Parts: sequence; C-alpha cells; structure tokens
Amino acid sequence: MDRTPSVSALDLVGNTPLLHLRNLGRETPGVELYAKAEWFNPGGSVKDRAALSMVLEAERTGELAPGKTLLDATSGNTGIAYAWIGAARGFPVKICLPQNASRERQRILRAHGVDLVLTSPMEQTDGAIREARRLYAEDPDRYYYCDQYSNANNWKAHYHGTAAEIWEQTAGRITHWVAGLGTSGTFMGTTRRLREFNSRIRCISFQPDFAFPGIEGLKHMGTAIVPPIYDPQLADEDRAVSDDQALEMVRRLAREEGLLVGPSSGAAMACTLSVARELKEGVVVTLFPDSGRNYLSERFWDEL
Repeated sequence: MDRTPSVSALDLVGNTPLLHLRNLGRETPGVELYAKAEWFNPGGSVKDRAALSMVLEAERTGELAPGKTLLDATSGNTGIAYAWIGAARGFPVKICLPQNASRERQRILRAHGVDLVLTSPMEQTDGAIREARRLYAEDPDRYYYCDQYSNANNWKAHYHGTAAEIWEQTAGRITHWVAGLGTSGTFMGTTRRLREFNSRIRCISFQPDFAFPGIEGLKHMGTAIVPPIYDPQLADEDRAVSDDQALEMVRRLAREEGLLVGPSSGAAMACTLSVARELKEGVVVTLFPDSGRNYLSERFWDEL
C-alpha cells in the first residue's frame, strides 16, 4: 500500500502563492500587479521564513543549545514564528513585545507557551529591543539572544527563498520590487538576489511617514533604532506611506480583491500602486506580510 509522505510544519515555510491583483490593476493599464501571500506560512506571516533560518543556523552552530531559552524583541509576527518553531523543536521562548501589540498576537504567543514581557507602547519596538538587551546582559548563559535586527540569517532567508520564488513565479518578468522596512530583512535579502537575476529590476523600499506609526511591523528609520542589517544604499528609491493610506488600502483589498490583510500589507499595496501609476508597462511585485485576522480587535476596522 502506497503511503503519502509525511511533512512537518517546518516543511511548510515558504513557497507562498503569488497573487495577481487584477481588480486594483485596472487603474494601471499595461502594468501587472502581484503580491506574495505570506499568511500561507504556518505561523501566518512572512516572519516564519527569517525565524526558521535564524533558529536552524543557531542550532547548527550550537548557540541555541539544549537548556537555553531563545530571547528576542518583536512587534509580534516574529515572536509568533519563534513560538511555534520553539514548540515544534522543543526549546523555550521569551519575547519582549510592546504592550499595544494586538490582542490576537498576545493570545497566540501565550497559547504557544511563550514567556511574554510587555514593554512601553510609547517606545514601540525600540523599547522591546532595549528590554531584550537588558535581560540578556543580566544572564547571558541562560539565553540565546537571536536579535533579528542584527542577524544576517534574517535577510539570507529571503535571499535564498523569497527572491527565487518571485523570479520563478513571474518567469523572470518582474521589473519592479516593492517592500516595507521593519527589520529590513525582507527587502535586503530579496533585493540582493533579484539584482543577481537581473540588475535592471528596480527595487523600491518604503517606511512610515511619521515617527510614531500605527502600522505594526514597520520602522521609521529616521527616528528608530536602525537595524544593523539595514543598508540604505541598496534601494533604488525609498518612499513614505501614511497610516491613512495603509488603512484605506486594507479596506480596498478586502472589498475589491477579497483579501483580508493587515495594515503593513495595506501599506505595501499603497506604495505598489503609487509606483505602478508612474509606469506605462511593467510587472510590479510586492509582499503582503500577513492577513488581517490578527488585528480584528483593533479599532481601525470600525473607522473603516
């Protein structure tokens, strides 16, 4: 009797669908719009890619040894990725998280057994980073401090995975790549590899237009702790997106494309559409970091 090969949740990270956004694309005749649907990852976001890459390398080198607790700061999605990977691999996880992270994210983290440390909402992820550094400095033998903002295996996950998927899924037709800046790993890694495939691909980053953004997962680089893995020279262009633009696009994607996405995905679509409107032809690809399901308790839905 033939048996279907079994897989683990770890095997399901990556190879996410590339969605053709035909309805919004009507505004840009001659320009095709696509987005990677990253909520198809087991943990529900793009951060599964980086977290798995960092964890596997730390296990390989012995930095994440038996008995150690993985420690890091996050706005939510990377913490969720650490949480389910830690449960699957058998190591404890301690996460520093801004207190204003959505209720759904906090509940998911606790459901996986994470030791959750809530930090000042006024300091955003910077406050969580400072607290993670403090905890590690107090007891370095207890923790493996993954430090996603400095860890090269963050961007390498996208260099080896995301970029190759985009190249294959567009049959090498991609002309423009658009992605937001948080840790910057998605943009850094994907851009480096896409440039190797075709140096003429135009790579555009974006960030919030305000020092205290309401878009979880994105950083305003001019005022935040800048991730060491971020190279501002890599982008052909860096644009700004407002909270209002992001949330308006969340509404449009739900009602015009049937896609319930999170605010950072709305920001990605807003920037992508602004790029596409300036073109006569092209294939513009972005990435939707997660769905809207982890934000349904947020008040902006009522305002929409």
